[in-house]
Amino acid sequence: MNRSIQHLIVFLVLVVGGGWIIGATNLPGPWYAALQKPPFTPPNWLFPVAWTVLYVLIAVAGWRTYERVSDGAVMQVWWAQLALNFAWSPIFFTKHWMWPALAVIVVMLASIVTFVVMQWRKDRIAALLFVPYAGWVAFASVLNASLNVLN
Repeated sequence: MNRSIQHLIVFLVLVVGGGWIIGATNLPGPWYAALQKPPFTPPNWLFPVAWTVLYVLIAVAGWRTYERVSDGAVMQVWWAQLALNFAWSPIFFTKHWMWPALAVIVVMLASIVTFVVMQWRKDRIAALLFVPYAGWVAFASVLNASLNVLN
């Protein structure tokens, strides 16, 4: 197996596996079920499906970037968005810190958009892989803000 494919597997395991672990250990639970929700709240089953697809896209974009520039600024932005992504669920679902979670998700969205802008001319595919992610996180930011206001 060539080195590039090994790197791709590592990225997939890290991002998808890490996302699943974070999701499984920070479940919404009764606290979230009791919150007043806006009418545009998706059904609970959609979240793990959407995140699994997004985690694959995030991993592939990270792998493509790493293969080109393993330690540059764009890779630092990629790592930052992942750290923020993995931090959000424990802050929101486990700690019930809704306003700090909103701050985290807004900074995450900014880092996702920054990644897209940084990659646009250098690796358009990596940039485009982050577009659905940006859309979902923008929606999730509005959902988080709405939950904060309603509760």
